[in-house]
Amino acid sequence: MIERFLERFLFNSRWLLAPFYVMLVAALVGLLIKAGQETWHFVFHAITASESDVILGVLALVDLTLTGSLIVIVIFSGYENFVSRIEPGDTEDWPEWMGKIDFAGLKLKLLSSIVAISAIQVLKAFMNVKNMADRELAWLVGIHLLFVVSGLIMALTDRISGDGHAKASGDSGH
Repeated sequence: MIERFLERFLFNSRWLLAPFYVMLVAALVGLLIKAGQETWHFVFHAITASESDVILGVLALVDLTLTGSLIVIVIFSGYENFVSRIEPGDTEDWPEWMGKIDFAGLKLKLLSSIVAISAIQVLKAFMNVKNMADRELAWLVGIHLLFVVSGLIMALTDRISGDGHAKASGDSGH
């Protein structure tokens, strides 16, 4: 009896994660506001800006978009993996990936998004190389390479352990 109560209590404690996902939605709103500011600044200075400033502006918007996409992946995949299944109902534009990303897939998607965001930061730095210190550039490249190597190692360990393969072959009807 105590064991059942404890197990039910522990199982239901997963709902404590739900407010975290709501807070991530609030963070997404904050990111949208920042993207709006960037767009406003970008559009109204595009005519007088240099080519590299325009490219930096576009890269900033791409960076914010990738970060927003990363937040959405974490919200939906995390909620479905750790809290509760989301029922699509009658929604026609339900993303195909939803409900199909397991924890291993979520980790890889997160790390790939982080690598992409890091790559954009490095590209922005190289576009603005005249205003960057060598040490700062070296740190950016080093951190980016660390993310790339981490992603490769994580993908390799997931492949070796069979997480991605076993799930993919078993979920063919999902």
